[in-house]
Amino acid sequence: MARDFYEVLGVSRTASQDEIQQAYRKLARKHHPDVNKDPAAEERFKDLNEAYSVLSDPKTRARYDRFGEDFRKIPEDFDDRVAAGAGGGFRTRRTAGAGAGGPRVRYTTGFGDDFSAEDVNIEDLLGSLFGAGAGAGSAGVPGADQEAELPLTVEEAYKGGRRTVTLAGPTGQPRRYEVDVPPGVTDGQRIRLAGEGGRGSGAAPAGDLHLRVRIQPHPQFRLDGRDVHVQVPVTPWEAALGATVPVPTPGGTAKVTVPAGSSSGRRLRLRGEGMPNPRGANGDLYAELRVMVPPTLGDRERELFEELAATSSFDPRRTR
Repeated sequence: MARDFYEVLGVSRTASQDEIQQAYRKLARKHHPDVNKDPAAEERFKDLNEAYSVLSDPKTRARYDRFGEDFRKIPEDFDDRVAAGAGGGFRTRRTAGAGAGGPRVRYTTGFGDDFSAEDVNIEDLLGSLFGAGAGAGSAGVPGADQEAELPLTVEEAYKGGRRTVTLAGPTGQPRRYEVDVPPGVTDGQRIRLAGEGGRGSGAAPAGDLHLRVRIQPHPQFRLDGRDVHVQVPVTPWEAALGATVPVPTPGGTAKVTVPAGSSSGRRLRLRGEGMPNPRGANGDLYAELRVMVPPTLGDRERELFEELAATSSFDPRRTR
């Protein structure tokens, strides 16, 4: 007959871990077979070791407190499996009348059944809940959710639209999915394809397939959330005199006004020209100016630059 591990160690059910350890050490010295020659000492010592091995581990102790003597029959991922297989409706409650393993525990499923540890074989109960050896009427276990990456260019993420994605199926064969990509998706965002994940057992539904968006590096654009950064080359005279120049955006070409006297590194903000946001304000586009000089000069260009050099007093290296 199973004994209550708390009774074996002579401690209360609310005993601290230190109290459990102290009780074990005291009783182990007393009943150790090398010290105690009583024929029953060896069996008593084994009981002490078993009780201490269970109650000294907080996780194992919690399972013992919850399920009593049947705790070893309950899988460690019990709650996760129940949440998946029984709709999260499997609960335990204690009833009056302590038994050998502490108070009796009743198991209540989400299907209206109510069992005590003495009424049913726990393994059979778990099997019926999770589909192992279940009959034709078993609800089965829902399929697992799965995840895959969906690579997109910046332009594809900006515009959205329908895309065809090919992924490896459960048997290794390619499977094609039609995906509606919302405009303005961001890197790391997930797109859910309901029922396209792992297959469920029995009549249980399949899981979902989550496609995690991965926006690929772009030769022009750099994304920061929904904001877009781009470098815009300008000529020395555009930077000095001011000009309106075209600037690329993921949605096409826009215009930006370069203020007179601009230098490389100056950032100009185009409000709302970044990635679209279906739930709020669009991101912004930041155009960073880069002043470029001709790689080679014609005769007249050289003359003009030499004249400018002789006339201008501007010295960018002079300390103000």
